[in-house]
Formats: sequence, C-alpha cells, structure tokens
Amino acid sequence: MRLGPRPASLGLLLLLLLLLLLLCAAVAGAGDVEELHYAPGEHRADYHREALLGGQDEVDEYVKLTPEEQHKRLKSIIKKIDLDSDGFLTESELSSWIQMSFKHYAMQEAKQQFVEYDKNSDGSVSWDEYNIQMYDRVIDFDENTALEDAEEESFRQLHLKDKKRFEKANQDLDPGLNLEEFIAFEHPEEVDYMTEFVIQEALEEHDKNADGFVSLEEFLGDYRRDPTNEDPEWILVEKDRFLNDYDKDTDGRLDPQELLSWVVPNNQGIAQEEALHLIDEMDLNSDRKLSEAEILENQELFLTSEATDYGRQLHDEHFYHDEL
Repeated sequence: MRLGPRPASLGLLLLLLLLLLLLCAAVAGAGDVEELHYAPGEHRADYHREALLGGQDEVDEYVKLTPEEQHKRLKSIIKKIDLDSDGFLTESELSSWIQMSFKHYAMQEAKQQFVEYDKNSDGSVSWDEYNIQMYDRVIDFDENTALEDAEEESFRQLHLKDKKRFEKANQDLDPGLNLEEFIAFEHPEEVDYMTEFVIQEALEEHDKNADGFVSLEEFLGDYRRDPTNEDPEWILVEKDRFLNDYDKDTDGRLDPQELLSWVVPNNQGIAQEEALHLIDEMDLNSDRKLSEAEILENQELFLTSEATDYGRQLHDEHFYHDEL
C-alpha cells in the first residue's frame, strides 16, 4: 500500500473504514425510507421539515415565504405536474414528478461536489483529486496484494471498487472526469453506459459460485440457518423481498436484470407509494385523482411530501418558474 506524503496510521484507516461502512449502511437502508415515513396513524410533518428540508436554516427560509407567495408557487407546481392539463393530478403524474425531483436534486448535488473535488479548477476531476477530497491524501493500493488485517483489507476492497467505477465512468482519453463523467461515477444508476458495470460489480460481490445468478442463499449473505430455531424477523423480511419483489420469474434466483432492481435504489417504488399516499389522504371525492382545490385544501400535507421535496421546490425556480 502506497500513501501520499504523510504515513497513514492504522487508527486513521480504521476510522475511514468505519465511516465508509456507515455510509454503505445508510445507502442500503435507503429502501426503508417508507418505514420511517409514517408512524402509525400519522404523517410526520415536523420530522419532514427539519430532517428533509436540510436543517433549521432551510426550515426558517420556508417559513419566511408569505402565504400568498406559497400559494402562488404551489399553484405553479401543480400546473407543471398536470402533464395532460386536464386540471387533475393522477397517481402516474404525481409519481413521474416525484421521480424527476429525485433525479434533479441528485444531479444538482453531483454538480456541487464536482466543483469541490476539482481542486485545480481545470474542469476535470482526477483520481488524485478524488482521493484528496475524500481522504485528505492520495491512497494507492496494490490490486494483487491482500492485506493481513481484515479491516484494512475491507477498506482496500472498497477503495479498489471506487477506482474501477471511476475508470469505467471515464469515456474519453483524458485522465480525469468531466462533469458528465463525474455524474456517471457518483450516480451510475442514472447513466445507461454504467448499467453493465453496476450489474457486474453486484455479481462479483454476491455470485459466490460464479454461475451468473444470485440465489436466495447468496442473497442472504453469511446467514446460516439454525435448524433448531426459527428464522429471525429480518431474515423473513429479506426472504419475502427476494421472492415477491426481485425474483420476477419465480425461478429461485436473480438474473442480471432482476439483480439490478435490487442493487439500484428503487426511486420509482418510493415515488409510487408517496403518490398513492397523497391520493389516499387528499382525495375528498374518491375519484382517485387530485384537483387543485383538494390540494390547496390540504396544502400543509402536500408541502411536507416528496411531491414538493418537503417544500424545497418552492425555493427552486426550476420547479415553480413558468418555464422548466
């Protein structure tokens, strides 16, 4: 292992590993957003505003809008969601809008990160610049030499995966990533030419017998069933997801396309659930669609949902301006 100008201590590596593992755990739990979304019988508007508007400063900014300006911007957003201009918002229109919002803010975040990572402001992010931003130094591992310490080896594997994704995202002859390539690196699920890489990376990690599929046993990882005891609750949940959410052809294994639905964040599913929730809560005449009047009647609920990114869209001209 070769490091930059300062020697890396074991403590630093362990700290970095811990941070990376926590990040991975947070990403893995992204699919459980809906479980946090509602406590039984209530819609947690206070939680959404503080946790999902981005912090107290953003909440304060939201409150500063006059009711008249909130009303005006909200009506503009409703008009844009209504793709067929029939005066009603359907489940499909709401879901499409929420998915577009997810992607918009992911791209905005990547653009902001690009500026931070591009240390010499040359319009390109090199692998060294990525390392400096992430770890405050350049880290270089030997691809063919495993480390004896298990935690250091885990960090080496994670770092090498990042490097492979960085190289795959780079489509031209330049050594660094331009903005479009950097977005592909940060959000490979949003870029078509990265799809095969995402699938292969998942197979390398989970397909232990190298048959090109992921079985239920491989899906569950290191879990080994104790025949003398019942499976724990989390195993039952994971088995249900495997059988009912991912294994579409019910052959007991995940092919590459089914695997993709597991490893790539399912924004579509989250968006559909939120659209259904809004219709269930706001549809006053039970026609399974929302009029402007119904939304304005329940403005508080609409402004604390993914449909407006918890009110953030009212501060983003991309959404409320007359032209998108």
